[in-house]
Amino acid sequence: MANWNTLEKELEQLQKEGRYRPLTVWESGSGAWMTLKGRSVLQMSSNNYLGLTDHPDMKEAAIRAVEKYGVGSGSVRTITGTLDIHDQLEHELAKFKGTEAALVFQSGFTANQGVLASLLGPDDVVISDELNHASIIDGIRLTKAQRKVFAHKDMDQLEAALKESAGFQKRIVVTDGVFSMDGDIAPLPTIVALAEKYDAFVYVDDAHASGVLGKNGKGSTDHFGLHGRVHIQIGTLSKAVGAVGGYVACEQVVKDYLIHKARPFLFSTSQTPAVAATCLSAIQVLQQSSDLIAKLWENAAYFRSKVQALGFDTGASETPIIPVIVGNPAKTMQFSDLLLQEGVYAQGIVYPTVAMDKGRVRFIVTAQHTREDLDFALHALHKAGKQLNLSMN
Repeated sequence: MANWNTLEKELEQLQKEGRYRPLTVWESGSGAWMTLKGRSVLQMSSNNYLGLTDHPDMKEAAIRAVEKYGVGSGSVRTITGTLDIHDQLEHELAKFKGTEAALVFQSGFTANQGVLASLLGPDDVVISDELNHASIIDGIRLTKAQRKVFAHKDMDQLEAALKESAGFQKRIVVTDGVFSMDGDIAPLPTIVALAEKYDAFVYVDDAHASGVLGKNGKGSTDHFGLHGRVHIQIGTLSKAVGAVGGYVACEQVVKDYLIHKARPFLFSTSQTPAVAATCLSAIQVLQQSSDLIAKLWENAAYFRSKVQALGFDTGASETPIIPVIVGNPAKTMQFSDLLLQEGVYAQGIVYPTVAMDKGRVRFIVTAQHTREDLDFALHALHKAGKQLNLSMN
């Protein structure tokens, strides 16, 4: 008789290893403080970098779109699902990113799957940083291209892989702009220079750089002044932008090709009008968000320096993503639980998301956090760290 015994055993093993984690159900919208089981908790794990999920202009845009278009688009984009608001969004995204064109997907994950699977064939090679996001890894798995992986940010290994790849039709170097688990920034200028030297394309996933790096949050390409030299920019509308969705900013020929080839685009109903309108409004908000972005980086620098002063290991962090490296998975989750007892929600991240000995509690600082909020979190960190005898000053 068919049963799910193997799944039950695997879940039991996760529980034994301290890696089992049920979903946390929140009773309020995303913000600096959120309600959990009737209790107000300081949120330190949200990707809502700029606090835009509750922005009045974006909420009003969503309401107006529902009143005009209804709640759904009714179809995939290639049939009847492309409304004028979708077209406007893509034009504004392209202008914002400084590219010829942009194409919107339902999420950043499906954007990576759709773009990589469409552009790479059996005569091509993809060269990927070992710490790239899971959506990049899964997108590469969908292709028949040859694959090479270089050690994280190791430019000597990247150059060696490029040298070995001269015989392939297309060579695409893929990297995150900001790495989501460590909070470090890709050495994009060197990657671009090497790609140009060996006639390769550059593909950057800016999920955690969108709204964070560059002027008005335009991303890592703008941050390093590399406009026109990065061929594919993947962005998200789900993190700092405050809504949901993903996009590719690229040349027009690439957009036209993806419209005909990218399976997540071809076989998924388009964004709801409310979401498209919210994202369109968000671009306008970002154009005026320099103060918010400055506050975000000020908060990140303050919090990181204070965490380090307590003696915690923040790894390679140089952005608002600030991991506290613990190591052992069970101890990592215990640390996260102790922080919650103190009123701070900071999620533990363990294997297989990170290496078995690299478990960490990942803090994400936002522009919404006040100095008092950050000090509250630091006090909780100090207290929980002492309880677990973690290395501290």
